Amino acid sequence: MSHFYGSVQGNRGDATRGGSKASGFDTVAASWDGSIRVWLYHDEETGKDMYKVSQEPWRGHGISKPIAEGVLGE
Repeated sequence: MSHFYGSVQGNRGDATRGGSKASGFDTVAASWDGSIRVWLYHDEETGKDMYKVSQEPWRGHGISKPIAEGVLGE
C-alpha cells in the first residue's frame, strides 16, 4: 500500500502513481516556459510527511525558485 499518492489527467486519460515512505513522491507539471515541481517525502527524524514546491527550468526555459515547503496537514 502506498504512503503517498498522486494522479494526473491529460489528453491520454487519467493515470495514478504511488510512493512509499522510502521513495517519496516527486512530480513535475511543465509548459515550454518552465515547470512546477512538487516533492513529498517522509522525515524519519520528526515522523512527519513533508512537502517542497519549486519552479524549475524545463527544456532550457524558466527559473529555479523555491515556492513553499513545510509539513503536510499543518
